[in-house]
Amino acid sequence: MLNAQFPHLRATRQTCDLPLFAAASAGRFGLGVEINPVGWVYGKAKLQTATRTSVEKRLRWIGKKAPFYNAEARALPEFFDWCFCPRVKEFLVAARDLLDWRRRKTDWTTMALLMVDLHGKRESALSNQMRQTKAMSPQYSVDWWREHELLPPDRDPVEFMLKKVAWRYAKGRLTVSKSRVYLGDSREQLNTLARKASGGGAKLLFTSPPYRGITNYFYDQWLRFWLLGGPNQPRSPGEQCKSKFDNRQEYVDMLQTVFLRSKPLLCCDAVVYVRTDARKFTLETTIEALESAFPPKKLRSETHSQPEFTQTALFDAEAEAEGEVDLVMW
Repeated sequence: MLNAQFPHLRATRQTCDLPLFAAASAGRFGLGVEINPVGWVYGKAKLQTATRTSVEKRLRWIGKKAPFYNAEARALPEFFDWCFCPRVKEFLVAARDLLDWRRRKTDWTTMALLMVDLHGKRESALSNQMRQTKAMSPQYSVDWWREHELLPPDRDPVEFMLKKVAWRYAKGRLTVSKSRVYLGDSREQLNTLARKASGGGAKLLFTSPPYRGITNYFYDQWLRFWLLGGPNQPRSPGEQCKSKFDNRQEYVDMLQTVFLRSKPLLCCDAVVYVRTDARKFTLETTIEALESAFPPKKLRSETHSQPEFTQTALFDAEAEAEGEVDLVMW
C-alpha cells in the first residue's frame, strides 16, 4: 500500500510513531502530525535517533548537574516525594530544565528514553509502583502507596538509565529516515503542508482519530507531560483538540476538517485507511466525514472483536457496540 517515492501521511491526535516508523523502516517517506508533545517526542526519537554514545554522555552530564536542583526538587508537591527517591527527583528536575527536546536530536532521544521508564512497576521503573501506560491522580497514588507502605525505590538514576540505554540500543536503531513528524494540531499543520507541497502525492492516508468521549491523553499522561515542562499536577489544556471530545458537534467538525485538509496531499488513487470504534455515533460520524471528503471512493468496513482490555471498555461500560472497525476507501 506504500510506495517508496510517495509520503505515508498520518493525521491524528493520537500517537503516530508506530506507522511512521514502519514506513521509514521499509525505506518509504512518511509524514505525521501529533498534537501531544509526549507522542511527538516518541515519534521523533524513533525516526531520528541519536547515537548511544551521545545519549550516555547526556545522561552523565545531567547526573552531574542534578545536585544543583535540590531546592527545586524539594519544593515539589507531596506526590513526588512518594513517587521518586531524592536522587531521582533531582535528576528529573535537571532533565526537565536542561534537555532541549524540541530542537536537539540527542535531547529528544534522551527524553524519550526517560519518559518510557518514568513510571511503571517499581522493580523496573524510576518510580514507585505505578501503571506504565497511564499516570494516576496524585492523591489517589499517595493514598495507595501509604496504605500499602510502599516507599519509592532508592535508585541511582544515571546507572539505572545507562542499563536501559544499553538494552534499547542492543536492538538496533534506524540510522537514516526522511520521514517527518510535526508537533501541532492536524487542522493547522495539514494546511501548511499542503501549501508547501507541489501537488498531492501521498499514496496512503492512515489514521485512527480519537474516539469520542473516551479519554483525555494530556490528562492521562500528565506526569510525562510534566517532565516536558508541563504543570506538576493533572490539568487539561482546555483546548478543543486536547480534550476527550464530549461535545458531539465539535467532534463532527474535527473529523470533517482533518479529512478535507488531508485531501490536497493525496494522489487521486490514494488509499484511505481509518480505524475507529464501533459505537454508533463515532462510527457513523467517521463514515459520513470520509464520504464527504472522498466522494468518488468506495468504502469497505471490517469489524474486529474487542481486546480483553481497552480504554473504550474502561470509560464507556454502557457502549452500545463493542470492538473496533477498520474503514478502507480506494
